[in-house]
Amino acid sequence: MYVIIVGCGRVGSELAKILSNEGHNVVVIDKNPASFDRLGGTFNGLTMVGNGFDLELLKQVGVEKADAFCAVTNGDNTNLISAQVAKKIFKVPKVLARVYDPQRAHIYAALGLDIISGTMLFASMLRDKIIESRFTSYLIETKELGVIELEAKNKLIGKTIEEINLPGEFLVVAIRRMQGDIIPQPQTVLKAKDVLMAVVKVANLENIREKFGLKEGSR
Repeated sequence: MYVIIVGCGRVGSELAKILSNEGHNVVVIDKNPASFDRLGGTFNGLTMVGNGFDLELLKQVGVEKADAFCAVTNGDNTNLISAQVAKKIFKVPKVLARVYDPQRAHIYAALGLDIISGTMLFASMLRDKIIESRFTSYLIETKELGVIELEAKNKLIGKTIEEINLPGEFLVVAIRRMQGDIIPQPQTVLKAKDVLMAVVKVANLENIREKFGLKEGSR
């Protein structure tokens, strides 16, 4: 995929590194050239100094050929304008915009933009920890897929990622350990107190809970 990322802060730089390491073509745009230092030496994409809504700059990086456009600067207005330009003028198929103020979320939605709200995600995660007290914390959920967080307990400890992944239903994408976060390999073995981040089909969530012995109230 060809992805354009506007904003090279913590979110933008991490996203750029992940996509670049996966072999995607990535362009990162930021007004501050010093921000590109966050990308490190392994980033093999392109960096451009400027605004994400600069038409000439976007044409220069070939926005017409982009598969996705992500506006993740630290300013809602910049993200909104950049995303609108990508979607309405250049017809980029997939456009995402970060929003800091959740009260603006409805504006983004009305304009047909996919939004990423850290405030809303964090509030949702806290709500689930307080109210549901289950094995998962919902980080984000769409109509069909959810991103969940769960601690390795019971049947999971000692299993490899290859053993617990269920094609099309459940996929572990990251593990948080005492020593630091890792992207797991198929043969990665789960340890006690590992915290998994996984993508799951919402329709199969109860089946996943039962399969791994993680029904509410289990230990």
